[in-house]
Amino acid sequence: MKKKFYLTMMAVVMAMGMGTAQAQNPECMTNLSIYAEHAKVKNYDAAYEPWKMVYENCPAINKANFSYGEKILKHKIDKSSGADKDGYIKDLLALYDNSRKYFASKYPPADVEIDKALLMYDNKMASDEELYAMLDKAFKEDRANFKNPKALYLYFSTLVDLHGAGKRDLQEVFDVYDDVTEKIEEENAKLTGVISKLLPKEDAGTLTSKEKRQLKAARTNSESYGKIAGSIDSKLGALADCTNLIPLYQKSFEAKKGDINWVKRSVGRMFSKECTDDPLFRKLFEAQLALEPSASAYLYGGTLKQKSGDNRGAIADFNKAVELETDSKKKSNILYKIATTVRRSSKSQARNYALKAVDADPSNGKAYLLIANLYATSANACGSTPFEKRAIYWKAADMARKAARVDPSLSSRAKQSAASYSAKAPTKEMIFNSGKAGQTISFNCWVGGSVKVPNL
Repeated sequence: MKKKFYLTMMAVVMAMGMGTAQAQNPECMTNLSIYAEHAKVKNYDAAYEPWKMVYENCPAINKANFSYGEKILKHKIDKSSGADKDGYIKDLLALYDNSRKYFASKYPPADVEIDKALLMYDNKMASDEELYAMLDKAFKEDRANFKNPKALYLYFSTLVDLHGAGKRDLQEVFDVYDDVTEKIEEENAKLTGVISKLLPKEDAGTLTSKEKRQLKAARTNSESYGKIAGSIDSKLGALADCTNLIPLYQKSFEAKKGDINWVKRSVGRMFSKECTDDPLFRKLFEAQLALEPSASAYLYGGTLKQKSGDNRGAIADFNKAVELETDSKKKSNILYKIATTVRRSSKSQARNYALKAVDADPSNGKAYLLIANLYATSANACGSTPFEKRAIYWKAADMARKAARVDPSLSSRAKQSAASYSAKAPTKEMIFNSGKAGQTISFNCWVGGSVKVPNL
């Protein structure tokens, strides 16, 4: 024990000594100052030589060797070709590795592996097998720091391509899909939490400059996650159709029916893909209920009862699902799923569940989008004149815009929906001819409420 302590202390002292010696090297200090000034104004060509001197002789003197070094080498890569470019790429790959060697606490393992994988991908230096292996290792060993949207997509995309080439099985595709989408949802939940907290202050005009930056960053990053999530779903495509899911899960059921994680993911995917008519869905649902009588199990049970015509029993199971869930975001998602399930039988009931979903989690933009769609598809039932019927689209567009505001990851979809609904609302010519500009129109159908006609 004493020997181990002695060796540890010696290593610390040696590291401190190396850092001190480097800091006392006047040439390193001079060149550090020179390249930092050039790098600050993005004059990377002028920064290159003094940076290289410091990096090669005093790598541990300052983290700037790596933060500015990355920018300098990326500039060199962009401006060069052939052997010179290959050389700069190799230098940057080495710099990423060394960042962990000298400043491990500042450069998490996932960040380093992601940077290397993306550099190799962008420059066509690695096969799908190599890229997938790097990203799979990074995700499994340092999931908390695996946040880069592009890397999350590349991780899944390369796996799908490997499956297409017969090199990976379908179950692995589904497993990684679940892992990646869960990670995206986790990160986006953090961002929408920031947005929900700051929106009231934005409305009141009391945001500080720091909060404005935080809100802008949260919106930008949330939107990026939304785009990547859509691309991942597109990449999965028909692989998740019932024709693929059912035989795969039938084959694995006996061996996996005791694995709660596998059962929950399997029944969840069959539910989301509407494969609930197959007897396997009931088997999976009952297996989950036996292993873990959770909220989602009652959601699935309610769905089966609804399909059999037992609406009262279905609603009882749905409400039980809500009661069992204690996490507000998960409860909101269950309420949203219930809303989508009951919409076929009752739009008003679907809206009630969607509003409860918003109450549980104000950042649930999907619930707002659902309400918008419910309004839009009720146009013919709301109003006695063509003008009044089309007025419902203003209300639908407003709900769609709310979805984009509370959850920017849905921004693209929500804006498209809002634009589509607005295009179906009364035109300026119709408003003029109706003589209702600035007036309020009330809805006597299930939608209720009212909408104000825009002024011309």
